[in-house]
Amino acid sequence: MDENTIFDKVHDIDLKKTMENSYIDYAMSVIASRALPDVRDGLKPVQRRILYAMIELNNGPDKPHRKCARIVGDTMGKYHPHGDSSIYGALVNMAQEWSTRYPLVDGHGNFGSVDGDGAAAMRYTEARLSKISMELLADINKNTVDFRPNFDETEKEPAVLPSRFPNLLVNGTQGIAVGMATNIPPHNLREVINAVIKIIDNQVEEDRETTIEELLEIIKGPDFPTGATILGRSGIDQAYRTGRGKIKVRAVTDIEAMANGKQRIIVTELPYMVNKARLIEKIAALVREKKVEGITELRDESDRSGMRICIELRRDANANVILNQLYKHTQLQDTFGVIMLALVDGQPKTMNLHEMLDYYLTHQKDVVTRRTRYELNKAEERAHILEGLLIAQDNIDEVIKIIRGAENIQAAKLELMERFGLSDAQAQAIVDMRLRALNGLERAKLEKEYKELMERIGELKAILADEKKLLGVIKDEIALIRDKYGDERRTQIGFDVDDISMEDLIPRENTVITMTKLGYIKRMTVDNFKSQNRGGKGIKGMQTIDEDYIEELFMTTTHHYIMFFTNTGR
Repeated sequence: MDENTIFDKVHDIDLKKTMENSYIDYAMSVIASRALPDVRDGLKPVQRRILYAMIELNNGPDKPHRKCARIVGDTMGKYHPHGDSSIYGALVNMAQEWSTRYPLVDGHGNFGSVDGDGAAAMRYTEARLSKISMELLADINKNTVDFRPNFDETEKEPAVLPSRFPNLLVNGTQGIAVGMATNIPPHNLREVINAVIKIIDNQVEEDRETTIEELLEIIKGPDFPTGATILGRSGIDQAYRTGRGKIKVRAVTDIEAMANGKQRIIVTELPYMVNKARLIEKIAALVREKKVEGITELRDESDRSGMRICIELRRDANANVILNQLYKHTQLQDTFGVIMLALVDGQPKTMNLHEMLDYYLTHQKDVVTRRTRYELNKAEERAHILEGLLIAQDNIDEVIKIIRGAENIQAAKLELMERFGLSDAQAQAIVDMRLRALNGLERAKLEKEYKELMERIGELKAILADEKKLLGVIKDEIALIRDKYGDERRTQIGFDVDDISMEDLIPRENTVITMTKLGYIKRMTVDNFKSQNRGGKGIKGMQTIDEDYIEELFMTTTHHYIMFFTNTGR
């Protein structure tokens, strides 16, 4: 090849600009296509694709478990062209009861443990969809969500799932993108759905927005699958109001007396995402290094009935002191950093609690509207066919004569359409009609079906015409899910000394503030301040020095702040 021809194909590029563009493309790919969930269904792309691949495999909760290797293979080959380990990891996570508050996958086999043990290889484990995951996929075949081409445009995949319950808050999520991260804790299904119902009721009955305070009364706080205790409400309130906050989580422990006069600490619940095996190793290391003294024996007595870590103490040891040392130096007390970040219209956004529930409710309005239109179209199509069949029943002798006298089916259809004003679909249904449909019993069935269809069409049109009825449908459906899958809280809300403010320690009293011309300020209770009675000299509320007098006097309380400004700029 001519050397000049080679150099003609070489182009100069701006390295800085190329790196910027490449980095932005990479960052947006990670943000939108891997690490962050959609606010509507609470799923990352890999999770959504796994669930959709499983429903396509007919791998529902009423079917036998299938090899995870088959599920991973279908997901990777059809929808998610990335490594099989990342797909299998996401599948395993959705099946682990200590990782997911309401597991979306029903696993069979070794799916790891709270000790950090990994799951068995995918060729050994089996899985199927859990019952609650079917609520995420419900009505997906009724044009409720948009579908888009997969990576090689050979298949279609849903852009989002219908999600009949608020999965983003119910199961939470964790993800690290480029320059941002999300860390949404799981919540109690019953509380979250009750909050959505509260928003609906306020819109329908009172035509007003729901306040954060109202939501905080319903949603007490995160509800972790591993239980434990949240210390205080300040972190919860901050997270729900701003989308960011730090929540202290402490293990559930009990101090037991032993027969030999010693005491032992029993740990039955750990903070969320804490590795039990590493925790025990950490406690043992603290004992060896003599950072915590008084522990004589440490055992993991966990079994099928539940978690139990036993920490035996010396006879002269103070159990409460040792427990506080363990809280300080180990993950028996941990902090959950809440970052309520998710994709809204493809863009990452940090939201408060109200915004997340609002986006979910907006999604449900769209889903139910699209489903209602789909069902209305199907009902109208069927009613149209029934109208043709009833016309045929009314003119059965003539219809039979036309069909028998026609040269072929097409000719019969055309003559029926011309004679009775039928559509092509109605004529086709008539020529397809079996002889048994000609008796009186079949006519009664057709009339009954037609009557029921017309009533249903009226109901569907009413839903589309009235947003309050639409919200009523959503409310009824999510209430059924609440009653079917709702359970009691696992995580309790405890007391935290850091939640005590100065105002909590000061009794609320009405006070009088006085300030003199020379700048002397005094505060006294209303009872101690004696104002001058009408017609009498009374008693002064404040004694002043000569040539000084009270210039300002006002009432306030011991819980209010007073701001002072001077002419010196302070």
